[in-house]
Amino acid sequence: MKRRSALISCLLLLLLGLLVSGCWNRREMNDLAIAVGMGIDRADNGQYEVFVQVVDPSEVSARKPSGNRAPVTLYSAKGNTVFQAIRRMTTITPRKVYFSHLRIFVFGEEMAREGISKPLDFLSRDQELRTDFYLVVAKGTTARDILNFYTPLDKIPANKMYKSLEVSDKTWAPTVGVRLDDLITNITSYGKEAVLTGILIQGDSEAGKKKENVELIETQALLKYSGIAIFKGDKLVGWMNEAESKGYSNLTDNLENTYVQIPCKSGGKAGVEVIHSKTKVKAKVTNNRPEINVFIRTEANVADVECEMDTSQQSTLHQLEQAAEQVMISHSTKSLQRAQAVGADIFGFGEAVHRAYPGYWNQHKERWEELFKELPVKIQVDLKIVRTGTIGNSFLRDVKE
Repeated sequence: MKRRSALISCLLLLLLGLLVSGCWNRREMNDLAIAVGMGIDRADNGQYEVFVQVVDPSEVSARKPSGNRAPVTLYSAKGNTVFQAIRRMTTITPRKVYFSHLRIFVFGEEMAREGISKPLDFLSRDQELRTDFYLVVAKGTTARDILNFYTPLDKIPANKMYKSLEVSDKTWAPTVGVRLDDLITNITSYGKEAVLTGILIQGDSEAGKKKENVELIETQALLKYSGIAIFKGDKLVGWMNEAESKGYSNLTDNLENTYVQIPCKSGGKAGVEVIHSKTKVKAKVTNNRPEINVFIRTEANVADVECEMDTSQQSTLHQLEQAAEQVMISHSTKSLQRAQAVGADIFGFGEAVHRAYPGYWNQHKERWEELFKELPVKIQVDLKIVRTGTIGNSFLRDVKE
C-alpha cells in the first residue's frame, strides 16, 4: 500500500512539474531585435567595429508599411572583442540583438587580410548562432558599406545577398557559398585552404545608401558578387577573376550549372550550358614526388549559336564539345596557376594525397605549401552535348540583308 501511495505521489509530482514548467529560455519577439546581417571591419584604433543589420518588423510586414522608414536599421559598436562590441551595442539598441536568423556575414577586405580566426571564435561559440548563414568578403570596400545599402526587389539587403549567392552558386559557377563549419575546417586543417566569395558595390556607392536607389527603374548602385577570395590559413592573400573562379568550381566538384562560351572559327560565338558535372581527383606519388590527376565528366546543352554552324551534324557537335573542353581546361589551369603563385592549396589536393598515401603525407605535410607550388596537375575534361535545344540550325543565316 505504501509503495502504491509513493508511486502515485511521484506521478503527481511529475504531472505538476509539467504543468508549471515552461520554456526556460523562451523570449518574446517584441523584446528582440532580429539580426539578419552582420559584418566586421578593423577600426582606426585597432579595435573591432561590428555592424548588425536589424529588421524593422513594421516595414516588412504584410500590412501596409509607413514608407517613411528603412526596412532595416544598421547598428554599430566597437570593442576589443566581437562579443564586447555586441554587448556595447545595447547602449544604442532598444532591444537585445537576436542572431538565430542571421543570413549573411561580411568581412571587410582589410579585416580579412589581417586574419579572421578570432572573430570566427565568437561565431562558432555563441549558442544563438546557427551555422546556415553565408560568409563573404567585401571586395575593395568595408563591411559597413556593404550592409548600409538599399537593394531592389528584396527589401532586406541581407536576404538579397543570401539569395543571390545561393542562386549564382548553383547556376553560374564563379561564386561559392561557404558556411561557417566549412570555413573553420579549411582554415584549421592541413591539405586544403579556405575560399570566400567577394562582394562589391557596382555603381555609385553613396547613392546605394539612399532610399532613392530603389525608387528608380535603373538603380544607380547594386551589390554584386565578384571573384573568389583566396585564403592562406586565416588570412586573405589574393583574388581570382571570373575565369579563374570558374576553374576553381571545375576542380573542386562544385560545378552544378554554368555557361561556357566558345569562339566560332567563322566569327561570332556559340555557347553550351553545363547541366551536370562530376570531378574526380586522384593523387599519385612517383619517386617521392606527388602529382595529381583531375578528371571532369560533364553533360551540356547547346545554349546559343551566333555563327554559321550546322548543329544537326554530329561532327559539328563534336567540334563544339572539344572547344568547350578546352575552355574549361583553360579556366581550370588559370585557377591552378593563381593558387600556386600564392602557395595556397584551395583545391584540397593535399587531402587527396593524405587519403591515398597517409605515410607520405605525415612526413611531408609541414612543407606542403612548398610542394604545392611545383605540383604537377593533369586536367582532363570529357564534355558530352545531350541536347541542342528546341531548334536545329540557327535562323541567323537566313536573316534578310
